[in-house]
Amino acid sequence: MSEPNPAALEFLQTRRSRPAKMLGLPVPDRDALMPLLTAAARSPDHGKLEPWRFVVLERGALQRMAGLVAERGAALGRSAEDIEKLQAQYEGSHLAVAVIEVQKPSEKIPAIEQSYSAAAVCLGLLNAALAAGWGANWLTGWASHDPAFAAAAVGAGEGERIAGVIHIGTERRVPPDRPRPDVEALTTWLAE
Repeated sequence: MSEPNPAALEFLQTRRSRPAKMLGLPVPDRDALMPLLTAAARSPDHGKLEPWRFVVLERGALQRMAGLVAERGAALGRSAEDIEKLQAQYEGSHLAVAVIEVQKPSEKIPAIEQSYSAAAVCLGLLNAALAAGWGANWLTGWASHDPAFAAAAVGAGEGERIAGVIHIGTERRVPPDRPRPDVEALTTWLAE
């Protein structure tokens, strides 16, 4: 058994995302963000394929993305409510990191495991930001699943898609905690 890290376990057992709409300035600068990206990159990656990359979205890019949400929403026939809700996500943000899933050809590592790796990177970045004292929230939404939006918004190419957009900033107010899963009810023990 390796050396226990009770502080890390306590953090993981009590961590909670902060709603993106409750995040404000200041946001991490490049020097503060790089250790968070480095921590996220230590996620499981079967085959060492690195089937993901980062796109840091600063305020101007997020404002541009809000406009793209309106364009793509209209083109896709989304309701005004759907468009406004997603636009607000980008308009209200000051910094976010898009984790781009990059499928790599591999005879050994199936595509689904590469998707899992990209998701692990999203969670790793979220937890790194929270552990560093920032507020953070992992969001997606209908636009991030639209290839035309992903291409225009973050330069996603063929075989790439947005796995998550991690909004990072300073928590303006503490959200109420939410009910947590009943782990006992969700756990099955098999001895044979």
